[in-house]
Amino acid sequence: MSSPPRLGNTSYRFIALTLIGCGLGTVVSLSALLFVECVSWLNSTLLIAPRARIQFFDPKLLAALTVVVPTLGGAFVGVLLYRFSPEKRVLGPPDVILSTQLRKPLPSIRSGLVSTLAAVLSLGCGASVGQYGPLVYLGALQASMLDRLKLRIPNARSVAIACGVAAAISTAFNAPIAGLVFAHEVILRHYSLQAFAPTTVASASGFVVANVLFDRPPLFLVVFDKVGHAYEFALFALLGVACALLAVLFMKCVITSSKLAVKTRIHPAIRPAIAGLVIGLVALELPDVLGIGSELLRFATIEGAFTNQELALLVIAKLLLTALCLGFGFAGGIFSPSLLVGILFGALFWNLLGTAGIATSGIAVYAISGMVALASAVIGAPLTAILIVFELTRNYELTIAAMVCVVFANLIVFRLAGRSLFDIQLAARGVDLSGGRDRAQMQHAKLIELTLSAAVTVEASLSVSVAHAKIISEQRAEAIVINSSNKFVGLLRLQALDASSSRPVSDVMLSDSLVLFDDSSIWDAMNDMKGFVGEFIPVLSRSDKQLLGVVSESAIITQYLHTVHQSRQEENDAL
Repeated sequence: MSSPPRLGNTSYRFIALTLIGCGLGTVVSLSALLFVECVSWLNSTLLIAPRARIQFFDPKLLAALTVVVPTLGGAFVGVLLYRFSPEKRVLGPPDVILSTQLRKPLPSIRSGLVSTLAAVLSLGCGASVGQYGPLVYLGALQASMLDRLKLRIPNARSVAIACGVAAAISTAFNAPIAGLVFAHEVILRHYSLQAFAPTTVASASGFVVANVLFDRPPLFLVVFDKVGHAYEFALFALLGVACALLAVLFMKCVITSSKLAVKTRIHPAIRPAIAGLVIGLVALELPDVLGIGSELLRFATIEGAFTNQELALLVIAKLLLTALCLGFGFAGGIFSPSLLVGILFGALFWNLLGTAGIATSGIAVYAISGMVALASAVIGAPLTAILIVFELTRNYELTIAAMVCVVFANLIVFRLAGRSLFDIQLAARGVDLSGGRDRAQMQHAKLIELTLSAAVTVEASLSVSVAHAKIISEQRAEAIVINSSNKFVGLLRLQALDASSSRPVSDVMLSDSLVLFDDSSIWDAMNDMKGFVGEFIPVLSRSDKQLLGVVSESAIITQYLHTVHQSRQEENDAL
């Protein structure tokens, strides 16, 4: 058992983490507000916002700009990412999750800034993407800059990232509790007190800046009395099931769109422009598909605002266009589009209940429940979604209804597709988090990173008696058999040798012994060692089978235990 930290060290950590939370919360909140204002200004200037479009005087010019603006915007985004980003791609929540779960640094600051600028341009020119994903990465990016400070605090980087993410979500939704939970539920995936305390400070600071200093308006206002019929809770569950199926379809469309973009062999710098052209053409008949859709989100909770046909068309169009934009390289997130598709689908579900003659408690509870059910299933954040409802509406009855819907949606999506779209995207990049962070860390810790011992080697052409003498002189029980090119050919064990034999080593060696390779992970080695008995395991170069050294079973197990210990310590550390 490790000894508790000294009082002085604890006080230092407490003060430092509190300052980190407060400072990051303030800075990230201001940055998030600037991001949102830039997008809003571009939407108004480029005639993406509904109010700006209504006030424009020339219908023909408006139609031309509807097509040209997203197309040119996509071209700018494509060139920006391809020419100026070292990563040459959009950065978002999957990169933040990867950094915290595998204890790796985020991509370069330059990549992060280019990706953020690309997100502003994408959202500003009307791409069907979301703003919350870029805000999450922006918060994490600013937090990662604290790496340059030698704070001497365990897990300081992951805690700082959690603070940045919590402040971004708190600012965006005016929901500090949801911001706090999101950082733990989606990014950290544990609830240690060491992270919980500063993240709370950061989330609260972001809320104060956004809600008190700048008086940001709520996302929407909903009037709801109570659930009027007991049987409606069964309807909420049914809505959750329907949202789950739609969420799975949504995620599959995004993944398929990304694969399609690669298969078409269109240059990456041109792909966003193609997506922008499609959006513009669709927007000529359905302008609500442009941009984030904040106004559409608010109208969806009003009875009679849309017909069944309009709602169904908007759900399909927004889902497919978002998948196209994300797959073809526009910079943005999926959280906002998921909210919009979910709220429209919830309103459609309520309309169909009315058509069937079923008495309900109004459109608001179904629209809001559908919104958070679908979005939470896509991003893997059920607790965050429930808290967002409560903090935005301050309505306990509405929150309970939404909770039923969210639970059913997440249960089904987890079984059908996995924890979230982020995890699916990471799995496609070779990072499987479905087995927990310990397993993921060991899958990415290469065996070659361990200190390899020098092996006792004998050539296959030597006699057994000479090999026996060499093993004895080295005080070992085994030797590696190599050929004249230093390539592994087998293993020789002392107890199987006749000290007086003149036979060649190749006649008595074990040619089917266990070997590991330089690109093997610790997880691979642990699985390969099942049933292994021996002094050491040869490590070879996979490309040419050259012998690199040997590793002991104890060294691999020690590394495994070290990884597990680090994870448990981080998850249970107080300060």
